[in-house]
Amino acid sequence: MDSVNLDVLKASVRWIESGRRVLLVTIVKTWGSSPRPEGAMLAICEDGSVAGSVSGGCIEDDLIDRVRRLGIEQTLPEAVTYGISADEAHRFGLPCGGTIELVLEPLTRASGIDALCRRVAAGELVARSLDMKSGVASFAPAHSTDGVAFDGHRLVTIHGPRYRMLVIGAGQLSNYLCQIALGLDYQVTVCDPREEYTDSWHVPGTTLVRTMPDDTVLDMKLDERCAVIALTHDPKLDDLALMEAIKTPAFYVGALGSRRNNAARRERLETYFDLGKDELSRLRGPVGIYIGSRTPPEIAVSILAEVTALKNGVTLPGEFQVGGAKAMLDIAADERTSCGVAGPR
Repeated sequence: MDSVNLDVLKASVRWIESGRRVLLVTIVKTWGSSPRPEGAMLAICEDGSVAGSVSGGCIEDDLIDRVRRLGIEQTLPEAVTYGISADEAHRFGLPCGGTIELVLEPLTRASGIDALCRRVAAGELVARSLDMKSGVASFAPAHSTDGVAFDGHRLVTIHGPRYRMLVIGAGQLSNYLCQIALGLDYQVTVCDPREEYTDSWHVPGTTLVRTMPDDTVLDMKLDERCAVIALTHDPKLDDLALMEAIKTPAFYVGALGSRRNNAARRERLETYFDLGKDELSRLRGPVGIYIGSRTPPEIAVSILAEVTALKNGVTLPGEFQVGGAKAMLDIAADERTSCGVAGPR
């Protein structure tokens, strides 16, 4: 769960506990372009106060106006659709004629939102199943690959702790990468036992630890909602983190470095740490997608673009990745040279 949806649920709990009625709005389906993804939430208090969003603002305005005029009289969930016609799409700010389906659920103490927030705070990944006919919600363990499901009779939403990112190294590149990662809503931990780097580290919102990287990986108990990125260029630190991270379910494990350094790293991990081919196949490196990046901020964007693609289940062709793209550029340069054409300088 991202922090936006968690804030929505926490606001709902506060309003319910103060004796006010609340309408929880969840995106369950989109067609065409949509400003917010399936699973995004909006809570509307009976006084018109809101938390979260489901569009660029126009649908929120319509729902708020409805609550202010009619109150929250409904007792059962209902599904509504915006943007079927071109006029509606324009009116509600849905680009490219997009359509969005929402479930409007009136919340009470019996909805269990407070218990859901407690389970998320405890680190659980939870599936909340809402029966549209009765309005009764139930909870069950979920998997990281689960998503929003709605068949008109039952709505299942997935709730859990934020995605976590472990960054090895507190250098300049880490500074830029962590700032962007925070904006992407990761819970960021930076590990570096070197005092010369940690003494000058200052990125608000991150957690800095000075323990050895392999110990940190083990202590964090990484799961499918975690990413590990090694950025020190020091094999004594990067290799320690990678040898343990590769064995975890983390969805992304990668290390900075050239193609030559990456090949040497794989050889070290296989020879000295007894990692198998299958385990090493999970290691991404050189990290990032090829965008011609040169400066630390550009490299940070490149790396996080690749992390985001994996997180969202997007498989990038080899030529999009830094190693594959540079290999293709080398081939092109060799071909130009063999043809007597000077390459770029």
